[in-house]
Amino acid sequence: MKKILIADDEKNMIWAMKKALKDEDYKIITASNGEEAVVLTQQEEPDLVLLDLRMPKMDGMEALREIKKYNDNMPVIMITAHGTMESAIEAMKIGAIDYISKPFDIEELKVVIKKALNIGSMQEQIEFLTEELNKHTGKVIIGENEKIKNIMLIVNRIANTSATVLITGESGTGKELIANAIHFNSNRRNKPNIKVNCGALPEALLESELFGHEKGAFTGAIAKKLGRFELADGGTIFLDEVGELTPAIQVKLLRALQEKEFERVGGTETIKVDVRIVAATNRDLMEMVQKGEFREDLYYRLNVIPIELPPLRERKDDIIRLIDYFIEKYCQEVGRSKLEFESDAMDAMINYQWKGNIRELENVIERIVILSQGDKVKKDALPKEILISNHDIVPFMLPEEGVQLDYVEKSLIEQALNRTDYNQTQAANLLGITRHTLMYRMEKYNLK
Repeated sequence: MKKILIADDEKNMIWAMKKALKDEDYKIITASNGEEAVVLTQQEEPDLVLLDLRMPKMDGMEALREIKKYNDNMPVIMITAHGTMESAIEAMKIGAIDYISKPFDIEELKVVIKKALNIGSMQEQIEFLTEELNKHTGKVIIGENEKIKNIMLIVNRIANTSATVLITGESGTGKELIANAIHFNSNRRNKPNIKVNCGALPEALLESELFGHEKGAFTGAIAKKLGRFELADGGTIFLDEVGELTPAIQVKLLRALQEKEFERVGGTETIKVDVRIVAATNRDLMEMVQKGEFREDLYYRLNVIPIELPPLRERKDDIIRLIDYFIEKYCQEVGRSKLEFESDAMDAMINYQWKGNIRELENVIERIVILSQGDKVKKDALPKEILISNHDIVPFMLPEEGVQLDYVEKSLIEQALNRTDYNQTQAANLLGITRHTLMYRMEKYNLK
């Protein structure tokens, strides 16, 4: 059961919130002023704190500072009154993860609380990453491969600049980790580091997420909302999957990059921000530009400092190091002695193509740690996809008379699609290409 501390000097407000949450699986603790909230935070170790901005003895802002001194990872939501938006922004900069304005909708309150509790459960992992990146990025970004070393040299050179960075590479190669390394090694490290997944939301919601909205801007906009650009002021904003942006959002993003200003959805006030942009994509943006799917001017605005992450199959010399790191991590998590790979099992791991890159490797190691019974990992204990990939493959033999390459490629794509019942992701895996590349080839050969 999650424990929530509500601090507000208005008894009616506490009563209303307790009533609203009575059907949820929460234990509610209450405080009537800031000083009491700070004491209860230390005594009760709640999973979440809701702080009213204006309280006697110690106001919410000062209580927030004291709570963050005690436990910087404690998730805190500020309760603000109408007309205190500047204070809400200041609270976010101090460390509050969200705010809610009075009078608020009960359903909105529940959503904000659930979102905050989810973020709170991730704080331990974030703390570890932050501490390590502040020490030295090489201690988290594991790799002695020359390509990785060169990337880290670039990160160290550009971290303290405000130059926009475009990180490219296949899914699972560690693009977000590089973005974090840039932020936490910069002079913005003590300012917000905000992430936006550009492919996770439809256009209308993404615009609101990026730039905020005014109350009444659209159905469901029951209160003013600050956008991620506004919340990232002074810090860094990481635009993940930037290749998924629609043309309309591309135009608005271009202006935000060029002018460092924007308006909230439904608003007229121009908001200026100082934000460092780091973008990432697993798509070929130049190819998208040539096909008219991505604005050329936006591409050049994003591609000031390009960083291309190599796939894991191109850094086989790092696979053993990564395996050792993940084995130690997951053995500690499950409380078992460290596992060791037998030589033929390790060879199979090194020779596997790792189409899902580091993310796939980590998942495989976690599975092995959980399921292995002895202290040695034998080859036959590896996932079947790794064992199958290590079988001898007969190479394609070029006929004496030659072939039409387009015909062969089209035929192989048709076979992969038929074998997978036209599941594009599975077909792409069979062909060793990305889904986006497969879709491009299907369009090229008019395969529906």
